[in-house]
Amino acid sequence: MKKDTHPEYHTIKVKMTNGDVIEMKSTWGSEGDQIALDIDPTVHPAWTGGNTRLMDTGGRVSKFKAKYEGLGF
Repeated sequence: MKKDTHPEYHTIKVKMTNGDVIEMKSTWGSEGDQIALDIDPTVHPAWTGGNTRLMDTGGRVSKFKAKYEGLGF
């Protein structure tokens, strides 16, 4: 392999939205840097299985359902 083609892999601190700080390996920043997350797996519905509401802006969802209602989805 060529030298100096891969980024440095080191330990950083990640501050979660609830204030917890964890250490993990990353290529971001430099050794010991801290990054603060706006959204993290402890609160995001995609990871927690929370319910989300589908907003029907301008009737788009209703229009889509009406267009494809005969297909049996």
